[in-house]
Amino acid sequence: MKNILQIEGYRAVISYDPEIDMFRGEFLGLSGGADFYAGDVASLKREAEISLRVYLDACREKGLQPLKTYSGKFNVRIAPRLHEMAATAASAESKSLNEWVEAAIEERAEAMDLKTA
Repeated sequence: MKNILQIEGYRAVISYDPEIDMFRGEFLGLSGGADFYAGDVASLKREAEISLRVYLDACREKGLQPLKTYSGKFNVRIAPRLHEMAATAASAESKSLNEWVEAAIEERAEAMDLKTA
């Protein structure tokens, strides 16, 4: 699992890039891109704050919405066996497949502490 860094309520996923021997962060859920690099955690947090500030300032100046909007709809392609298992589990709980999948996603996201405000 990749690590999540939270800066001013915005989340960034952190990974290590061995080619440049640095940590890389990329903010999630933005309508544009904002990433940052550093060699240690303290510097990474500083760079994240700078990157986020620059991004948000640019959005304000251009009158752009900084966050992506989500429709609540997406297609998922899974193995037929897994589809059957999910449909059976949903029926066993007297739920539609959509309700069951939504609950499963919510449970997993909450376990990762990804609740939205």
